Amino acid sequence: MSALPPQPRQPVSRRAVLLGGAGAFGAVALGAGLSDSGIARASSSSGAGVERVKGPFFNLGVASGDPLPDGVVLWTRLAPNATAEDGFGGMPDKLVKVDWEIAKDEKFTQVVQRGTEDAVREWAHSVHVEATGLEAGTEYFYRFRAEGDYSMVGRTRTAPAPGTLGELTMCFASCSHFGQGYFTAYRRMAEDNPGLILHLGDYQYEYTAGDKDVRKVLGPETTALAGYRQRHGQYKTDVDLQAAHAVAPWLVVWDDHEVENNWADEKPEDSSQTPGEKFLPRRRDAFKAYYEHMPLRSTSRPSGIDMQLYRRYAWGALANFHMLDTRQYRSDQACGNGSVVVDCEDRLDPKRSLTGTEQEKWIIDGFNNTSARWDVLGQQVFFAQIDLTKGGDKGYNTDAWDGYKPNRDKIAAAMGASKVRNGVVLTGDVHRHWAAEIKETYDEPGSKGVGVEFVTTSVTSGGDGNSDDGADTLKENPHVKYHANRRGYIRTKFTEKEVRADYRTLDYVTKAGAPAKTAKSFVVADGDPTLHPA
Repeated sequence: MSALPPQPRQPVSRRAVLLGGAGAFGAVALGAGLSDSGIARASSSSGAGVERVKGPFFNLGVASGDPLPDGVVLWTRLAPNATAEDGFGGMPDKLVKVDWEIAKDEKFTQVVQRGTEDAVREWAHSVHVEATGLEAGTEYFYRFRAEGDYSMVGRTRTAPAPGTLGELTMCFASCSHFGQGYFTAYRRMAEDNPGLILHLGDYQYEYTAGDKDVRKVLGPETTALAGYRQRHGQYKTDVDLQAAHAVAPWLVVWDDHEVENNWADEKPEDSSQTPGEKFLPRRRDAFKAYYEHMPLRSTSRPSGIDMQLYRRYAWGALANFHMLDTRQYRSDQACGNGSVVVDCEDRLDPKRSLTGTEQEKWIIDGFNNTSARWDVLGQQVFFAQIDLTKGGDKGYNTDAWDGYKPNRDKIAAAMGASKVRNGVVLTGDVHRHWAAEIKETYDEPGSKGVGVEFVTTSVTSGGDGNSDDGADTLKENPHVKYHANRRGYIRTKFTEKEVRADYRTLDYVTKAGAPAKTAKSFVVADGDPTLHPA
């Protein structure tokens, strides 16, 4: 392809490029070649309008993900009408050539690669570039062009070379309901300038608009492909989410709401709008839309009702990220469709599994062959045992790992009796901040620790939250060290000597612009699976 022509631009600081969201990115990326489509006002979490050049194609921003030492996935989707009800984003039924460039500087004076991809209607004109031949541990900038129109500029980075330790700032998040709040937490994550971001599920929600929503959710409950595409399109227009995608590569996995609440393998939830055989077409369509909107490799492209999402990525010798899928292969929830149950014997059945047999073996094989300083499970639901019933009775959430105790205990035992040097579990789902130590046996004081668990609260789901500190639950579970009911995310820093987790919280999300603060920090030292307050 021909080089993308130089574009006249006003000087923009590097920090503004990386953190300024759609306004700053647009100022750098879009220039003289852009067709005259006008200036739109986009609402950001600052509460003020952001001047944004709104081209006819790149309204959903850009993203990168699944980084390797020599490459990374670059993503965008052409959608002049991102929330069109037919799910095609206002695109005509034709193939569109999309040019892409990767450079070592944000002004693209040092372009290292360029190419062209076909955007086709079958995949909603989404683009997944699997760039290779890049330098390990290197920061890059990228952009797209289609029929003369440019995308914003994104920043990404490749994983370090094998054997490299170094350090990594990584943020992770979960549970972003568009209607229940503003995505300010994504903006604050971008401002932390991470090298990597993990999203642990419930990236979008299937529900129709609620009476108490603070932002209008478009369309009915998502049950078919057009609806899932429209919903993803609406979420992707949020400029705070776009800023987080454009600042670093992501590793993503789903939970339940990307399809339907509490689904389990081929079974819908009890009150499903798509009961019985109607659920499988819904699952197929949800998987397809998820792939179309995420920076995933072609190895994750869905085939019918199946999609390979669990996968492993190394960050040099510092960390292995084992990204799990705890929905697609699980047995149905025990003793009800994902509720807190006392005296549920079915949760102890060794035939029941959250991961499925093949994924369980894959996890344990990864533990037995690791040489990383930190082995990290990026997954969805509470891993450590947690008794949620006050008093003498013991009640457990059967949608979480407690509902699949033998499966959980086998993986925890492997974490403590394999080549894993330091085990870390990262979790979403529960709309609360938690911190816990993973034990061999939870009912014996002083039981050996095998790892730690950091549970992130939601981006917006549940609204503003409150000052509940979970004192009763902490008393019932001495291995659980922290709880907070505010929205936010977790920022981590991995080094060869320790991992630090900062629990970042926002006091409100029902209006825009909340500052983020660190409510609590823990440090885990190399070789010591204990949470130490920092």
